[in-house]
Amino acid sequence: MTLNSTQKATYAFVGAIIVAGIVLSTIVFPFWNLIREDVYEEVKIISNDDGICYVETIDLIPKKIENCNLSPDDTVTIKYPEGLPWATVVDP
Repeated sequence: MTLNSTQKATYAFVGAIIVAGIVLSTIVFPFWNLIREDVYEEVKIISNDDGICYVETIDLIPKKIENCNLSPDDTVTIKYPEGLPWATVVDP
């Protein structure tokens, strides 16, 4: 079976796309960047805005806690993924 030039060009293009996808998925954007470590921290509630609480953490990224019924200045333990702006309250 002999391939003509159009078929060769098509196979080369598809092969280049596949190689580029593999390089991007393994070197540029590794899968393990999607899995973040959970951080536990004891913080004070800064404010409660209609059920959404805000806290300041050691990574200096303000965290938002939804469905929150705590008052400002309450101290709680929260859990949040490293580097992200949301958190959840951990039951003691």
